Amino acid sequence: MRVLITGGAGFIGSHIADRLMARDDDILVIDNYATGRRDNLAPGGNLKLIEGTIANADLVDQAFEEFRPDVVVHAAASYKDPEAWVEDVQTNIAGTVNITRASQRVRVNRLIYFQTALCYGITPIEQPITLNHPIRPEGSSYAYSKTVGEQYIAMTDLDYISFRLANAYGPRNMSGPLPTFYHRLTNGKPCFVMDTRRDFIYVDDMIEVVVKAIDGDGERGAYHISSGRDFAIKELFDATLSALDIQLDEEVEVRPRSPDDTYTILLDPSKTKQDFGWETSTPLEVGVERAIDYYRQYGISETYSHLRGAKEPETAEV
Repeated sequence: MRVLITGGAGFIGSHIADRLMARDDDILVIDNYATGRRDNLAPGGNLKLIEGTIANADLVDQAFEEFRPDVVVHAAASYKDPEAWVEDVQTNIAGTVNITRASQRVRVNRLIYFQTALCYGITPIEQPITLNHPIRPEGSSYAYSKTVGEQYIAMTDLDYISFRLANAYGPRNMSGPLPTFYHRLTNGKPCFVMDTRRDFIYVDDMIEVVVKAIDGDGERGAYHISSGRDFAIKELFDATLSALDIQLDEEVEVRPRSPDDTYTILLDPSKTKQDFGWETSTPLEVGVERAIDYYRQYGISETYSHLRGAKEPETAEV
């Protein structure tokens, strides 16, 4: 199979590329390294890499015409700066339109998209959140722009799947609380946790579903990828302490959430389980240990948050 992966040097994209290369699919990656890392992928063999932005329509069109992919996995996204609205529009909207139009022209068999759970808003009206929940991505440029991209894809006749994601974590992840906790704890900096709960999914469990979709499972439309349970942020912090074999002199501070923050964000994965015959299998403690092993080996240069008001790393939760 010939699979084109946008953002293939990033957290999710590189794991997908690794899995597909291991079974000898031909892979073309497009990445501008805004958040991807060069040590995530090594071009060669059945992997080719184009360095550039999907906002460049000419680059996208040439890549599609020359590679002629069977499936496109659109993992590229602008998310590292909550105030970078122009970049969000150029990448998440215009870039997605470029990918979508090119997919139509070469008649790909399927387009796979990744959407944020923030498409349901920062205060969802139901828990767990079902696929029937209203789309209302207020409060985040990232969520707005990713939602517009999803809606453009839905306007076409392409066979597409949009995976609306829980908080993915694992090796190579540089956003959210886990890399932040690691970075601060290993540098002797103070930490606190918010009195909130979030739905965490280990990257390998997530990739299992994505590969099934690449191979044709599932039907056109949206799905949730979620563990089906939520965890207190303090549980994640405690698992980080355990993986690092650190004992604090006093219990970590648990701060109350702000008035505009929801206590929990939990996605209902029942349709995904039914259509893909899939279940998560990685306990939180095991996934955290694997992520910590990666951070120890490769280090963390910076962490990201796409929420306004969450620029300080220790406050990044979603």
